[in-house]
Amino acid sequence: MASLVAYDDSDSEAETEPAGSPDAASQMRDTCDMVRPCGQDFVSGILDVTEGGALPTEPGSYEDPAGRRLPLVRLWRRDPGSCPSQRLQWPRAEPEVTFPTSEPPRPSLWTSHTPANHMPLAAARFRQVTPAWGPGDSPEPSFCAQSKCGSPGTNGSSLQRKRREDCVVPYTPKRLRQLQASSAETDKSTDVQPQGPSARRAPAQARLPVAPRVSELIQPHLDGQYKAAKMPRGVLFHLRGHRGPVNSVQWCPVLSRSHMLLSASMDKTFKVWNAVDSGSCLQTYSLHSEAVRAARWSPCGQRILSGGFDFALHLTDLETGTRLFSGQSDFRITTLKFHPKDHSLFVCGGFSSEVKAWDIRTGKVVRSYKATIQQTLDILFLQEGSEFLSSTDASSRDSADRTIIAWDFRTSAKISNQIFHERYTCPSLTLHPREPVFLAQTNGNYLALFSAVWPYRMSKRRRYEGHKVEGYSVGCECSPDGDLLVTGSADGRVLLYSFRTASRARTLPGHAQACVGTTFHPVLPSVLATCSWEGDIKIWH
Repeated sequence: MASLVAYDDSDSEAETEPAGSPDAASQMRDTCDMVRPCGQDFVSGILDVTEGGALPTEPGSYEDPAGRRLPLVRLWRRDPGSCPSQRLQWPRAEPEVTFPTSEPPRPSLWTSHTPANHMPLAAARFRQVTPAWGPGDSPEPSFCAQSKCGSPGTNGSSLQRKRREDCVVPYTPKRLRQLQASSAETDKSTDVQPQGPSARRAPAQARLPVAPRVSELIQPHLDGQYKAAKMPRGVLFHLRGHRGPVNSVQWCPVLSRSHMLLSASMDKTFKVWNAVDSGSCLQTYSLHSEAVRAARWSPCGQRILSGGFDFALHLTDLETGTRLFSGQSDFRITTLKFHPKDHSLFVCGGFSSEVKAWDIRTGKVVRSYKATIQQTLDILFLQEGSEFLSSTDASSRDSADRTIIAWDFRTSAKISNQIFHERYTCPSLTLHPREPVFLAQTNGNYLALFSAVWPYRMSKRRRYEGHKVEGYSVGCECSPDGDLLVTGSADGRVLLYSFRTASRARTLPGHAQACVGTTFHPVLPSVLATCSWEGDIKIWH
């Protein structure tokens, strides 16, 4: 059955006779003047007409007074005030609808998005509506909810109102539409493999189970100050899940959520672990197409910034896994650091002679720091973010000028490049939590101590030796109270030093391969996390 759409348009396509002829006048008679019995939806066989005297000729058609045979249409009872005067027009072609073979075909309904008194039929757009009736119900066109009238004393008005509400599409807020669109793109992208270095893939993953709770082991330590760091003795958890070397580990900076540990790996993923209570993996993020060389918590503890060898930068929501920011660098990324004051800014470096500062709000590079180097190994902020240090792989035959460069963050000017004068590169830097000094891991198999204020002099009396670096990016860190210093080793050991005396306090057997990452827990005084080149993580207690 062809559907009908009524429009009040003076240039109707249904007008075949001149407007002044009596046949045309009788043809354009209002359909509301025709009467049908209440409750009868479709006329079959007999058609009663109060005006015009049209008699049925055959099922599905009737003749008008002019002798023309017209298709059978639905006729309505006239109700002044609720059924406006409209003239019938036939759509040019009804779209074809394919029905499943297992069920009997159902008529498709088509409704117009445009009101009848706004646009002609040629400009109207249609959309398909899913039938709301069952196999045993009678089909009813969608426009009946707008024109159906009930007899006095019945519930026709309530039925009319109910059917109008069924045809109304509820309003969806803009934020919800954006979330639905992003989730649909995420679901679609999981079935497509990335193509090229710039292609990005976001997995469809459930919300991370990180309810705003505090671990029972951490709760007693939140009220008071950090106690003196203790020497870890044994392994509490041995975390296995990465299929490649683990480059770095970092505890969540929010103390109430510091049971979570972030790890970045060469297997193109970074993970979040519950490394205090259960030792289980909470979530795995596969956003990069190459190795993830650096991953950092945001200071708020709700987002993760990651960068890798695929030239991509991603800021990921911790719980939903959605990407809040994505950027494309022009070099492979090896290090990332948030600005300590303005958390919308971060600095990244890698296989390039430039270090770049990005603004998450605009998604653009705001500053560039150029030097005659080949690679940036690590970055460290000083003086509450007004200055920062970059460790590079530049060295010469007699001196290693430009190995550590001090920069002014706002002006991009070099403050000093004559800080470390020995012929070794420094793969990692760390700041002391209480004194204005920083330490640099060197490929000379020792840790060097420097002043954190200009002119950044190196201490010749204190040197922390006994471990091996041998070209690995071995990390180092101070305990929150500043009394202990921990570093990994290329032979898999974990070494702890007394910061004051530079003497070795303890050596842990560590891992089978090179231990490249070490970090103290920010609250628990005797908990330490280490990672290795073989892909495992150990929590020491």
